[in-house]
Amino acid sequence: MIGVSSSALFRRDMLKAGAAALCTAAATPAFGVAAAAPVAGGARPPRDQRRFVSPAVEQEIVRVKARIADPALRHLFETCYPNTLDTTVRLGIVDGKPDGFVITGDIEAMWLRDSSAQMQTYVHLCRRDPALRRLFHGVIQRQARCILIDSYANAFMADPQAKSNLGAIDDLTEMRAGVAERKWELDSLCYPMRLAYGYWSETRDTAPFDALWAKAMARAVATMREQQRKTDDGPYRFERVNRHATETLMLKGVGAPTRKVGLIHSMFRPSDDACTLPFLIPSNLFAVSALRMLAKVHVEARHDSAAAAECVALADEVDAALRTHGRMADRASGTGGTGTGTGTGTGGDVWAFEVDGFGNAIFMDDANVPSLSALPLLGAASRTDPLYRRTRAAAWSARNPYFFTGSAADGIGGPHKGLGMIWPMSIIVRAMTSDDDAEIRQCLRWLKTTDAGTGFIHESFDKDDPKRFSRPWFAWANGLFGDLILDLERRRPALLRETF
Repeated sequence: MIGVSSSALFRRDMLKAGAAALCTAAATPAFGVAAAAPVAGGARPPRDQRRFVSPAVEQEIVRVKARIADPALRHLFETCYPNTLDTTVRLGIVDGKPDGFVITGDIEAMWLRDSSAQMQTYVHLCRRDPALRRLFHGVIQRQARCILIDSYANAFMADPQAKSNLGAIDDLTEMRAGVAERKWELDSLCYPMRLAYGYWSETRDTAPFDALWAKAMARAVATMREQQRKTDDGPYRFERVNRHATETLMLKGVGAPTRKVGLIHSMFRPSDDACTLPFLIPSNLFAVSALRMLAKVHVEARHDSAAAAECVALADEVDAALRTHGRMADRASGTGGTGTGTGTGTGGDVWAFEVDGFGNAIFMDDANVPSLSALPLLGAASRTDPLYRRTRAAAWSARNPYFFTGSAADGIGGPHKGLGMIWPMSIIVRAMTSDDDAEIRQCLRWLKTTDAGTGFIHESFDKDDPKRFSRPWFAWANGLFGDLILDLERRRPALLRETF
């Protein structure tokens, strides 16, 4: 498929029916929300067409651009960093309180995960911008209302009374009004907890953390408890009528069998692909850190020690289960890719990607965050922890079936877009978790030479031909690239003074 022609295509791509939808640099996409789409050729929309303008963000762009010597990286930062605000935000009022709806880009729906990650990149600027604080207030409140509609859903409609526009209304599950897709993904509840903690830590503003928000967080924690499935299978069922393996669950929608060990089931990955084994370890590790973050907000913003104790108790239980059941031996070896590839299987333990509690485990990594590679970025591991370092090294080697080496770049992909398709998100994560200047330089070279001249970061690209890419408007990836530049400006400012 060359080019992108309609919103129906995006729905088909979202459902992953058939081959990956690829774009070329020459294509001119017709987006679902034309006024908000990125401008062809890698420019920001004109100021009067931007969804939201933050003086603090504009000042940050000017400040950081002045520290970037490489023209291509400087241009990428200027276009990518504000992409969420420029193109995806909708502001409103609900029950007299701010409302913020954030689409993922070329799909007309709001993912709890994506919207949280998209906004996270601006949280450090909130103290300087009252309008930006109001936007965060609105997004936190919208996420709470979404969770109260259905805590098992991953994506939602702007209109809480609307039916899904993604073709998901035929799924064999309990589809409710306002739900765009109902794939149970543990990280979907972790991300709003992290966003709330980030906003509270930065601003000490109690306004978003009202009774509605507390009710939603209580429901989120209760859902995680339900999905430990200690006494029964819980209430969640999901089957998709197209029966693609990555789109549906076995055993009449319950999923693969597990031994109940205290881990939380996640039936789908952050990629929206079905898990093979239901205990998704990166998401369980994220849950531990997110629950502890949530506990702090309960105590500090709401003075609710009982709610905080619930969070800490669950985090401690899952943490203990992870230490017992979340690891596996790494006896395999494989050669790393070109450039600064991190080599072979090391021997010793690594974090598994998925387990079932019976002793069965899968090792791989998927580019979508939470991934094994990205654990330090979520507060789920220390970047210097030997267990994490071994796991990261294995993920960036032939030990991982979704690690691809090509003439354009090396990187990690996943089943979502197929073999040979590298996700730039994985390259960004690699750079953000590295203290090796040579490795970071290589990642920056790959990123600046694989945008196909569009000025934006894509969902994925062919390992040998970056002009073949998917999703020209993917705000999460754009924001994550902005995070990388800000991270380097703090940790490795000398690198930004180089050209690549």
